[in-house]
Amino acid sequence: MQDCENLVPLASKRVTWNKGKLIGPRPPLRQKHVWAIRTKLQIEQQTRDLAMFNLAIDSKLRGCDVVTIRVDDVAPNGYAVDRATVRQKKTGRPVRFELTEQTRQAVDDYMKAAGKRPGDFLFTG
Repeated sequence: MQDCENLVPLASKRVTWNKGKLIGPRPPLRQKHVWAIRTKLQIEQQTRDLAMFNLAIDSKLRGCDVVTIRVDDVAPNGYAVDRATVRQKKTGRPVRFELTEQTRQAVDDYMKAAGKRPGDFLFTG
């Protein structure tokens, strides 16, 4: 009968994994954080990651849309263009965005290093 007294539900002693943590949407990156990431990627000479990060920041696209960008979308004539249009996977709507000079340079450097040609996916294969 003493065993019945020791039967305390485990749920009452458990601490939830998110207790005391912020919930909900995360705050956007601050300008200083964006520049810190860009600088780190440039120093480490990670051309693919730098091009992908810059495109993601400029376009504000979801990750699944960034990785499916084709060379034809951003560099139809072999060099990155000023404006690009990409169709979103989730909504199906086209998104038009400008590429900054820094992003165009990063995309051009990556395409040259990776040997990407029109028709290829920019960041895969």
